[in-house]
Parts: sequence; structure tokens; C-alpha cells
Amino acid sequence: MEEARVKVTIRCNLCGEKFVLRGRRDKGSIDTGFKQCICNNSNDLDIEEHSI
Repeated sequence: MEEARVKVTIRCNLCGEKFVLRGRRDKGSIDTGFKQCICNNSNDLDIEEHSI
């Protein structure tokens, strides 16, 4: 079965930067390749999922 593609909006709660990425749902989690914000924040993020 092909994995479902999803659009993900990630907003940094420290600097307010917003990232819109596409990813794949894999075993209950979403893999976009996103590691951290440009302000080096990797924990305090709002993640919102949208179907494509």
C-alpha cells in the first residue's frame, strides 16, 4: 500500500517562523525531514497536518 502524502505546517513558538512542508505518513508519524528551526529550536514547535 502506498503511504499517504500530507501537507504539514510547522510554526516555531520562539521566533514565529513558519514552514510548509510535504511529507509521508509512516506508522502513525509523519516524516518530512524537518529537524529544527533557523533559530536552532527543535522542541517548541506547533505542528498542523493537512491532507493533500
